[in-house]
Amino acid sequence: MEIQSCGAAQEVTGSCHLIKVAGLSVLLDCGLIQGRSKDENRNRDPFPFDPAKLDAVILSHAHIDHSGRLPLLIKAGFNGPIFTHKASADLCDTLLKDSAYLNYKNTQWQNKRRARTGKKPLEPLYEREDAEKALKLFSTLEYGEKKEILPGVTIKLSDAGHIVGSSVVEIWLQENELKRKVVFSGDLGHRGTAILRDFTMIDEADVVLMESTYGNRLHRPWEETWQEIDDIVEKIQKKPGNVLIPAFSVGRTQNILYMFARNYERWNLGKWQIFLDSPMAIEATDIYLRHHELYDPEAAKFWKEKGKQLGLPNLSYSKSSEDSMKINQIESGAIIIAGSGMMTGGRIKHHIKHNIWRSNCHLIVTGYQAHGTMGRKLVEGAKKVRLWGQNIKVKAKIHTIGGLSAHTDQKGLMEWYGNFKSRPPVFLVHGEAETMEVLRKKLKDDLSAPAHIAKAGETIDLNDLSKYQ
Repeated sequence: MEIQSCGAAQEVTGSCHLIKVAGLSVLLDCGLIQGRSKDENRNRDPFPFDPAKLDAVILSHAHIDHSGRLPLLIKAGFNGPIFTHKASADLCDTLLKDSAYLNYKNTQWQNKRRARTGKKPLEPLYEREDAEKALKLFSTLEYGEKKEILPGVTIKLSDAGHIVGSSVVEIWLQENELKRKVVFSGDLGHRGTAILRDFTMIDEADVVLMESTYGNRLHRPWEETWQEIDDIVEKIQKKPGNVLIPAFSVGRTQNILYMFARNYERWNLGKWQIFLDSPMAIEATDIYLRHHELYDPEAAKFWKEKGKQLGLPNLSYSKSSEDSMKINQIESGAIIIAGSGMMTGGRIKHHIKHNIWRSNCHLIVTGYQAHGTMGRKLVEGAKKVRLWGQNIKVKAKIHTIGGLSAHTDQKGLMEWYGNFKSRPPVFLVHGEAETMEVLRKKLKDDLSAPAHIAKAGETIDLNDLSKYQ
């Protein structure tokens, strides 16, 4: 009985953990590696296990860094069930097909460059057909439903408060007389965030796998975040131009729209044209609307009453490429919400090209920016960006709102782990190495926790947990 970390070990993306019990193999998440080109190229490496011999997959939530290699898994021979929440399955129907399309288009672009240098063409990582095959394998659960998915493997999902359908996963394992309970935090949401309920506390476990994205920092109080946003709005009103908001299509986009709707009059948003320029975000918003039973009561009532327009009469949904290109004819007065959230692809790159050199342009960064991404470079003060072979000066005002994170902070992580009645060994995943070390030390010093940093390929022996105490 063991767990092997096959991804998101000392890095934020590529979540993937292999559980072996009683001759069975269960995969926990199968996420895409994102970030720099050399990191994304690792998605083409063979899995460190035989996908055809997997018995099942458990998916914590739909974000691509947790679900994005599922089609590749199917392509490599997996044909078993994929267990997840109903809302996550609905989101994956959009996200995996979109990921397949982006893989195809990116490979086309790479092959044009490779052809010029005499290199052999690449095949797409996977195609839409692979995504559709993966989607047919989904088996859905509700929060709180305890289900034996394989002999000796029982799971239960609870609300993680990160995006709609995101789950904390409890897994009960049995091999002969040995019983173990593993708890995987998934991605824990930022408490108090609009729309979703707060993450679920669990009090019993033998081993814990816990995310650590913001394990070295504290989010500012919500009052300060709202003040920061008010200050940014005031600066924009004094020097209006176009406002670019790179946003993750699932979760962040919906929170931004909700924030706009609740502050429509106060921020004088009526004088702006607001564009949601992302087919995937538009579909994700529809899915959010279908699952308002998962919201906190206030948000559920608001979204149910307002419907697709969300109380924003000047909101336009830009689905086609032609719609998107028309936006770039606007020199001032447009608020453009577009993906990708880290500015590594998608329509936001085109809007950056057309606006970032303008001194009256404002770019608002609302989420985590991984090392090597354009977003990270802009946050760190880059004076120019390179797009499609062209260097473009950065004259826009770059604003960063840290308090809107969809991940909990160090305090939230400490309180979530601190709720366990005992002090089970905790292995930190889904975080950068320096961040993990800060959190590991904090857990040890403040809670006397046997805290460890998961390493790629490392095996956790569930037969003898004393070695981790």
